[in-house]
Formats: sequence, C-alpha cells, structure tokens
Amino acid sequence: MTLTNTIAKEKIVQTPEFERKLDWLAEVAVHAGLGLAAGQELVMTATLDAIPLARRIIEHAYKAGASLVTPLFTDEEAALLRFRYGRDASFDAAPAWLFEGMAQAYRSGAARLAITGNDPSLLSREDPEKVSRVNRATSKAYRPALELITRHQINWTIVACATPAWAAAVFPDLPKDEALARLWDAIFAASRVDQPDPVAAWKKHDANLHARADWLTEKQYSALHFRGPGTDLRVGLSDGHLWLGGGSTAQNGLYGIPNMPTEEVFTTPHKDRVEGRVKSTKPLSYQGTLIEEISVRFEAGRIVEAHAARGEQVLQRMIETDEGARRLGEVSLVPHSSPIASSGLLFMNTLFDENAACHIALGQAYSSCLKDGDSLTPEQLAARGANTSLIHVDWMIGSDRIDVDGISAAGVSEPVLRAGEWV
Repeated sequence: MTLTNTIAKEKIVQTPEFERKLDWLAEVAVHAGLGLAAGQELVMTATLDAIPLARRIIEHAYKAGASLVTPLFTDEEAALLRFRYGRDASFDAAPAWLFEGMAQAYRSGAARLAITGNDPSLLSREDPEKVSRVNRATSKAYRPALELITRHQINWTIVACATPAWAAAVFPDLPKDEALARLWDAIFAASRVDQPDPVAAWKKHDANLHARADWLTEKQYSALHFRGPGTDLRVGLSDGHLWLGGGSTAQNGLYGIPNMPTEEVFTTPHKDRVEGRVKSTKPLSYQGTLIEEISVRFEAGRIVEAHAARGEQVLQRMIETDEGARRLGEVSLVPHSSPIASSGLLFMNTLFDENAACHIALGQAYSSCLKDGDSLTPEQLAARGANTSLIHVDWMIGSDRIDVDGISAAGVSEPVLRAGEWV
C-alpha cells in the first residue's frame, strides 16, 4: 500500500514538500516528543487513516534504536458497526486484556505514542446512553494504563494526523482534497515542522514555556479567578502545587514533550476548592460526540449544575462516570495569541483546541503537578487536593474576553491575563 493510495489519492501527498514535512513530523514526534531511548520499546495507537504517518514514526523509532515498535490500529467504521448490530450487553464490555497488556508494557519500560485524527462526530447520531456505557467500560478497563501515564512513570506523547473525516468537519465548505490539504498545513504549522529546523524550534518553544511555568510556581497563588461572559469562577489550587509546561522528565529518566502541539502551562486544582460558574468558549469533541456551549456551576469543588446547548445528555453521563468526574483535575493557561488561536480554526480536536484557549479538565489529576507528587500514596495525594477519576476531559474556557487574576494566600488579587493575554 503506497502513501498516495492510502490517503484517497489526494494531490497534496504527491508533493516533495508534503513528504518532507510528514517525515519531519515523524522525526519531531520521536526525538522531541518522546525522547525515545535506544533499546526502548514503543507502543503506538492510531486509526487506519494514520498509517502513512505511523509508518514514518516507526521508521524513525527504529533509527533511534527502538528495540520493538508495536502499532495498534483502530477502525472507526468498526466502532459504528457495534452500535448498529451489537447486542445490548456488548456496550458494557471493553478489552481489559488489551489495556492490561499495554499497562504491562509500560511497567516494563515501553514508551507510549498516540496519533490522533478521529472523526469528531463519529458517534453523534448514536444512542447517548450506549455511548456513555461504552465510555465508562473503556475508562474502567484503561485505568491501569492511565495511572502510569498521569503519574508520568513513562515518556509519552500525542501527535496529529489529518484524516478525511476530520478535515471535512473542520472545513465543511471545501472540496475533500482541499480540506485535507488545509488541515495538513494547519497541523504542520502548529507542530512547527514548517520551520527550517523543527527540533531546534521545539527546544526554543519548550524553554519559553518552562520560564512561564517557573514564574507561576514561584508565585504560589492560592487560587485563580476567571471572569468573562457567562464565567465567574474561582479555582483553588492544590497545596504545594507546581506549574508545568512543555517537556518534562518522566520517572524513567527520559525527557519528552507529552503533547505536540502544546502552548499551555498547567497545574493541579484543589478538588474541594472550586466555586462559581463557567461557560465553555469552544465546543468539546468527546468520544465521537460534539458538546457545545457547556455551562456548569461548582460548589465546594463539585459540579452541581450542568447544561449544554448540544450534547447535554452525553455531558451529563460523562460527569456521572464517578464522583471524581464532577471535580477538576487540571487548570491550564494559554494566551489568546497562541499560534493555534491565531489560525482562526476550530479544530474540534482537544489536542489542538485546548492549546488555543485557557482550559480546565474534569477528572483525574496529574500527580507530577505537586511537589514530590509522584512519590505520594493515593491517600496523600487526596489530602493535598488531587482529584481521582476514571476520566480526564479538557474543555476550553478562555478567549479574548476572559480575564484571569491570581489570588495570593493573603487574599491579594493580581492580574495574570487580560483579554486573554499575559500581563
């Protein structure tokens, strides 16, 4: 199967420039994103549409000395067949054996790479109750692997691949080949592979994110206050929190950048200290369903009221996954002038849209955002305010109409962002 006939024979894949950028994206993923070590195994997940990029990544991984690369491909059409013909009981099933195998690979030292590019509306016409049951079963089965990732025991990263369905969702008014070409251009720009030396560009960007995160860590604000249309939210921060951004060193000693692209600095909120109301500024694509105009209200850290203009049933079932699904596990700051926001595109993909705006995440917290967090027990993490859940779902609350203040332990308020930009 050749590269040109894999992506529906679109003209864009036939140009030398496209081939070069695709190869650079794979190289950046392996060297800047993963920081793959010689002799290390790699577990990679992707959809069938991502095979051309996956093969490039596999090539660069072996050139970097990987001992074994195991690609796991999913078929979105097969997922739809489950909803068409599966028996009712099947929607409570998940391949726990597969996820446990992945977790065992990580325990044994393997790295993890995910290629995203799913159809944002794949399950939008399916029964929300069945979608919720599938998501809950999958989340429970995936928990052993997820914990290793959120505790940053392994080096991992996520990169994007343009696919026909995703491109059609982002550019619905363009012909298919033009839409796919435009989406690839946007991915290349956001991933910095349109620059003369992409790896060097990532190192410079990484240093800038670290400087911003270090400044916020030194401030040690007790809370952040978000204000704007439909939003008046106070997010208390966990005791002894750390701000992170860009790359970090995993517990296995390897340095990598988990999300590519990334424009955020983030930390762990206190699960019991979130108060007020907040409204989303971009739609959330969640497990094949688009959820629009989310509005929730928090009391004592917990969502007590939740609405959405579209996809509300899926939102309600998501926050009912477990007790922790109603609480925050992450808060992130992103300037409105970030390259992804400046593109003017709504990607309908969390990897991109979360890097266009400040955002919060419901569910599981990152222990690495707490001082000595990776060495703490679950009970100690909870005492510091870290949330626990089967899910971790980011959604966007920032824009050029949102102000953010940092509130000190003494209650003094300082401007951090005004109209979406760093002060």
